[in-house]
Amino acid sequence: MGLVLFPGDGDNSSPDISWSYSGFAMFRRRLAEAEGFVLSEMWGFGGERPWSEVSTPLEPLLDHPDDSGDDLSPAECASILVRLDAIGDQWAREGGDLLQQHIKDARRLAGILRLCIEKGVPLVFL
Repeated sequence: MGLVLFPGDGDNSSPDISWSYSGFAMFRRRLAEAEGFVLSEMWGFGGERPWSEVSTPLEPLLDHPDDSGDDLSPAECASILVRLDAIGDQWAREGGDLLQQHIKDARRLAGILRLCIEKGVPLVFL
């Protein structure tokens, strides 16, 4: 079991990215850490901290149900992409074996976000 993120363009040949639920959770925890907060402290992730207390362009991705909820708009994809690229670059500079999969995931997701923006279609969670 897992989830897949893909452009909502109706093209089955479009790229996608998939994770196990635990893999996606680890990726989002690492992204939140890069943004300076702990995801498990946030409302909806076991904590009480409201999302209004953090400011990150990654919020639409981080505060999203794993495999349901609204699609992310091309505008949200654009906002996420800029920050995701910066974090991916930061992780690449830090190096380390533990970050390699997260770097690959960030790069792949960035490519899918770019496609959503170019085609003007949403990012779909399935």
